Amino acid sequence: MLFVDRVDAGQQLAEALRHLERENPVVLGLPRGGVPVAFQVAQTLGGPLDVIVVRKLGVPHHEEVAFGAIGEGGTRVLNEEVVSRLRSGKQDLAAVERVEAAELVRRAQAYRAGRPRIPVEGRTVIVVDDGVATGATAEAACRVIRAQHPARVIAAFPVAPPDAVTRLRECADEVVCLSVPPLFYAVGEWYRDFSQTSDDEVVALLARARYGGHVTPGSDGDG
Repeated sequence: MLFVDRVDAGQQLAEALRHLERENPVVLGLPRGGVPVAFQVAQTLGGPLDVIVVRKLGVPHHEEVAFGAIGEGGTRVLNEEVVSRLRSGKQDLAAVERVEAAELVRRAQAYRAGRPRIPVEGRTVIVVDDGVATGATAEAACRVIRAQHPARVIAAFPVAPPDAVTRLRECADEVVCLSVPPLFYAVGEWYRDFSQTSDDEVVALLARARYGGHVTPGSDGDG
């Protein structure tokens, strides 16, 4: 499966989530790329949109490899298999975590423009990203939400490898994924346009969702 862009992926994912419409779910996008996808889901299902901010913990000098992730509320998820192979000391890993924790706080405040998080207690929550590679970040997001006592946690993605889907089924009540290719290298290979989503676009989409606005396909969220 090949998606045109995140708008297209979000529209397709929204159709696969139609069965949740009557539950008035809260839709949470993982910044940055997950928010344009989540915006489409929220618009289709008529639910509120917010962000769920988590940060990948990258291996020192090999940041593309994640040894875990952290989320709001102090949640910390480690990939024990990766950690066991690392030569980096505990102090180096702790330094990475301190930097990412500070960035997590900064982004959460910036994205919401000072607004509080949308309460999720007792509600169905859909966690959305533009795709999943290892599943560490999405798992952290699901566990962060779980700690806030929702009725159900749904993990929803356009594309993910089989092992990540299996991993996420352990922390989500339901996983909805449009494509689960056995040969998976990177999320971006499944999109024609996988250009970077900006912080400004995230802020604009959250504001539009809050005040009932719409984004036309291909919009950068600034108009």
